[in-house]
Amino acid sequence: MSTRSLNIIIAASLAFNVFFVGAAGGALLWYSFGHNRLAQSGQGLRFAAQHLSAPQQKIFRQMLNRARHDAAADVEAARNGRAQLSTLLAADAIDQPAVDAQLEVVRKADFNVRIAVEKAVIDFAGTLTPDERRIFVQDLRGRGAMLRNAAQKKAP
Repeated sequence: MSTRSLNIIIAASLAFNVFFVGAAGGALLWYSFGHNRLAQSGQGLRFAAQHLSAPQQKIFRQMLNRARHDAAADVEAARNGRAQLSTLLAADAIDQPAVDAQLEVVRKADFNVRIAVEKAVIDFAGTLTPDERRIFVQDLRGRGAMLRNAAQKKAP
């Protein structure tokens, strides 16, 4: 074997080893830190029906989408109110009555959106059997504000 072919083999081996070590290191980092974010991505309210049947999951998502669509005007009002609030707070002098009034507009719009979404959740829960509803409530805990920090009732 010539010196030139030996140098080519060593260079190829070195390049492969660098690639392999980088891939192994990246996989280790992803396994240690990255996959947790993917696992937590299912934390939204729409995942509250994840342990129900596929048709029920679809109905729940449709009800949530309809509620959000119906509350679009309030979502826009809250967004515009926050933009206005940002402008008021960035001014040289803070106009406290205007800030208070704008906060009230934002709160009211946010509250209306929350009412619409919670009504959709309650309406959907009313369509379930008692066993399905228990599963749904278990999945609903920790998603959104509706059952946040709700203590699970202990069995007697």
